[in-house]
Amino acid sequence: MLRKSAGLVSALMLSSALGGCAYLTTRYEGPQGMPEAVTPAPAPAPAAVDYVRDAHSHARPEIARVHHVDLDLTADFEAKTLSGKATLDVTAQAGARELILDVRNLDIRSITDDQGRSLHHMLGADDPILGQAMRIHFPAFAEGERRRIIIDYATRPDAAALQWLAPSQTAGGRHPYLFSQGQAILTRTWVPTQDSPGIRQSWSARIVAPSDLKVVMSAEALTPNGEAAGDGRTAWRFREPNAVPPYLIAIGVGDVAFEGIDERTGVWTEPSRLHAAHDELRPTADMVDKAEALYGPYRWGRYDLLVLPPSFPFGGMENPRMTFATPTIIAGDGSLVSLVAHELAHSWSGNLVTNATWDDFWLNEGFTVYFENRIMEAVYGRDRAMQEQVLGWGDLQRTLASLPPADTRLKLELTGRDPDDGMTDIAYEKGAAFLRTIERIAGRERFDAWLRGYFDRHAFQPMTTERFLADIRQHLIRGDAALEQQLMMETWIHQPGMPSNWVPPVSDAFTAVDAAARAFYADGGAASAAPWSGWNTQQRLRFLNWRPEGLAAGADWMTPAQLADLERTLDLANEGNSEITFAWLQIALAHRYQPAVATAERFLTSMGRRKFVLPLFTTLWNEGDWGRPIATRIYAQARPLYHPVTTGSVDAVVGRPQ
Repeated sequence: MLRKSAGLVSALMLSSALGGCAYLTTRYEGPQGMPEAVTPAPAPAPAAVDYVRDAHSHARPEIARVHHVDLDLTADFEAKTLSGKATLDVTAQAGARELILDVRNLDIRSITDDQGRSLHHMLGADDPILGQAMRIHFPAFAEGERRRIIIDYATRPDAAALQWLAPSQTAGGRHPYLFSQGQAILTRTWVPTQDSPGIRQSWSARIVAPSDLKVVMSAEALTPNGEAAGDGRTAWRFREPNAVPPYLIAIGVGDVAFEGIDERTGVWTEPSRLHAAHDELRPTADMVDKAEALYGPYRWGRYDLLVLPPSFPFGGMENPRMTFATPTIIAGDGSLVSLVAHELAHSWSGNLVTNATWDDFWLNEGFTVYFENRIMEAVYGRDRAMQEQVLGWGDLQRTLASLPPADTRLKLELTGRDPDDGMTDIAYEKGAAFLRTIERIAGRERFDAWLRGYFDRHAFQPMTTERFLADIRQHLIRGDAALEQQLMMETWIHQPGMPSNWVPPVSDAFTAVDAAARAFYADGGAASAAPWSGWNTQQRLRFLNWRPEGLAAGADWMTPAQLADLERTLDLANEGNSEITFAWLQIALAHRYQPAVATAERFLTSMGRRKFVLPLFTTLWNEGDWGRPIATRIYAQARPLYHPVTTGSVDAVVGRPQ
């Protein structure tokens, strides 16, 4: 293990702005901590940056800031709580007497300093999105002083970041399971801290759980086999020496097993699913190698994946060292492993260089979609990568048509809104399209040199759109006025829609697919004429996603006979690929195709991935008298299986079952 220097100097820059949250940049004297197996590339010391107000945090880190969180918690599966202590390492400006944290639905039992002296605290008004500001009062800080604050607390059974699964909700059926999902602002429901992506914090943990379960976290495991904690319980210790945004603190507790892929990658999941998951995810090791060749060393030690139970709400979550992934990517043929490339890419874009606030979410996801595609190209070839690009372009077109113009800008204004409102294909696909435009105009070699340097220059720092623009102007454009004009960067970032310099992607692999789609959908041909068995998953999705040009919203484009032919000939009722099943159900339910309702019910009650669940319930709801009773019935059955991230979205469409 490379040792982090004990000399940590905070670049404390006081903002004149009142209210909201700001971020600080810290300077490290010495290398970032990481395992000995990883040799970091030398990087310049981070430059101090101005504070950025975060509308989604109560914290005031320009006055007092959390640098490290140490958790000592016990998992109680009967009470469905985590309880114990969080010890916060804090620095503050001279004379500061208050630390402001973000909390939501936490039961605070006591707060003391490291000498056991009680500290007074107050909880502010409860905001439905932000939770509460917790103000902790203490004697005035001296210049350069560092203190520890100890919070004794417990989570509540309905903590939005945590899902407690009964044994029946797991593959094994014998043991309960717990996992967390902190993005965007849900970490405050299980860790009392300054919950803003711009306030990076190192962390450590001791977690006590029943001895028949295994604890894993998004950090280095210090006790791989656990240690006895009495009364049939085992304690597990972890540490993450690199400062991360709080949403990346993650935990999983369950009956899980591990199988390595190579010396630094591997798969965790329930034992009965381990072999299939491991075989499906073998390309992970090659992806890490290819990613490093593109944009520099992987700086987090190991890269493992935890394949979770089906209720996990996202495709994947890029928690450092251990991506949390949905089992819906295990298709049996490796066709959906681009999700692994995506979450791996976040190890650079998002985890290493992080959006300072959720208004700049595109800096995480746009960069990651671009990087993901470059990994796919390096591993599977340009043809596969172009197919993925074209499918993403189609998703973007549908998103552009469905959102108000203000929400189609890269730089968003989310004050007063849930940050999840910004998690659309604008951040993902428009952001990636912007970077591909820069690559095309400036040239790949020049762009790659800039992007690799960008990750090095800003490693372990928060990033804003304004800082991105300053960096690319300094290190890529370099005063070339003609190039700046060609790139149209301000238009991409601040204007709605797509700028005029965008060139849509094209894949030759889709030429025959498009011809077959027109022959079937528009010309009334038979589904058997389409060479379905010879197509890969991306081509099959292209075929199912075909729509007539100028199709009016809510209009049908298929007959009942075509729907029956499609379902029967392609055996869509028994399809095992989740992406294809989803694409088919979007067609079938929009046409009120009754035979597909049973397929929809099986699908919606077998997984909780919001990408699939929310659009399908929305489609049913939009079908009025036909679809709404179906949606209500299925949701009443499925809702208890879903994570709060998913139910929070679907409740807004269907309503909460009575």
